[in-house]
Amino acid sequence: MPDRLSALDASFLYVEDHSTPMHVGGVAIFERPRDGFTYERLLDLIGQRLAFLPRYRQRVLEVPGHLARPVWVDDVDFDLNYHVRRSALPQPGSDGQLFDLVARLMSRRLDPGRPLWEAYFVEGLAGDRVALVTKTHQSVVDGIGTIELGQLILDAAPQEPEPFEDNWHPRREPSRTQLILDAIAETVQRPTELVENVRSIAHDATAMAGKVTETVGDVASALKTMVSPAPSGPLNVRTSGGRMFAVVRTRLEDFRKVRAAHGGTVNDVVLAAISGALREWLLSRGSNLTATTTVRALVPMAVRDAETAEFSTPALVGNQVDAYLVDLPVGEPNAVLRLQHIGHAMADHLDSGRSVAARGLLTVGGFAPATLHSLGARAAGSMSGRIFNVLITNSPGPQVPLYAGQAKMVEMFPVMPLVRNQALAIGVTSYHGGVYFGLNGDRKAVSDVDLLAGMIEESLEELKGAHW
Repeated sequence: MPDRLSALDASFLYVEDHSTPMHVGGVAIFERPRDGFTYERLLDLIGQRLAFLPRYRQRVLEVPGHLARPVWVDDVDFDLNYHVRRSALPQPGSDGQLFDLVARLMSRRLDPGRPLWEAYFVEGLAGDRVALVTKTHQSVVDGIGTIELGQLILDAAPQEPEPFEDNWHPRREPSRTQLILDAIAETVQRPTELVENVRSIAHDATAMAGKVTETVGDVASALKTMVSPAPSGPLNVRTSGGRMFAVVRTRLEDFRKVRAAHGGTVNDVVLAAISGALREWLLSRGSNLTATTTVRALVPMAVRDAETAEFSTPALVGNQVDAYLVDLPVGEPNAVLRLQHIGHAMADHLDSGRSVAARGLLTVGGFAPATLHSLGARAAGSMSGRIFNVLITNSPGPQVPLYAGQAKMVEMFPVMPLVRNQALAIGVTSYHGGVYFGLNGDRKAVSDVDLLAGMIEESLEELKGAHW
């Protein structure tokens, strides 16, 4: 049987255009070990691990006449050097220069004729550091058969580089005749598939919305607020092709102190810090805020499979992410009240018994947040941008160091994609005592994304010093 893309995976390909590339990314920064961390060593490391990710050596093949959804086929011309690229900043490279490079890389679509991922080994960072920038299409990472590349190459202890022999042999690509015969066989079994596929590839919005609604259950199983249009504002504008990327570095202990003083969860405090920053950012743009003004965030959260006693890798199947619409109270001037409002809004999720504690997520091997952020992006990409203003993903990571080979990872920043008519997406990851924010903004609509990043730090300080 052909390895056919699911309706949801195919939809990410159909709706993609130059202004909304549908890939999720990450920026990992490493300390270079004494014996070095070279491009060649990274190639060896990724090459060794690709055996566990067959999807990363497959490309998408269209069916003639769009009689069925595309299929995954082995890339007979797979070239690891094409996908793992080498780049450098003028020494000593600054973080600002790195993040400018990230913004440019993330604005470019992946080549649809090749496996849908890229990695960039960036040298020249000040302090003898190197960075790894990854891009993976949302159709690739499903959390079931395929995880994010950044999760697979990281280990809990330094690993000595090992020579390896690549024994992979691609399967022969199916012929046009075989693709058509397979499609006809499936159409006989499900005659409505043909009409739906033709309409979807023609970008029929109504057909696409219906198709995604049918298949989105494996990624976003619940919306916990009434689905109504999101408030209008500067975050919902026509998306351009350019991007701006900024980061925030904070300490996990600060969020825990706020939680201890005012209740709620660490995730509530993260959302409250972002809410305070969005309030100041809107005010700086002359927005007229009232006490009831809100910004609606789509907040994908990991959940536990009701039939699984313990959180484990199989529990990622089917109930990986619930997507919650949370109205952030940006009109509320009091920081503690903002936190309380958010805590109440998230209470249904916590009371459902399906939420997963941070320590539970860490039982998944490798750096699981990379995969969880990808699944969060899938949840956002499968929904209409009219019902939310901003995507915010927050995934806890391990509080011990991780390594790529011998190189210790010191920081990790998610890069969440923008969907159509969305100007901002925020990814948050905790790792080894830090909480790291990655802000991906539209270059025209949110050119001052670095200003917003600074306001998140100020908002957290406000929460730390807040009193009733």
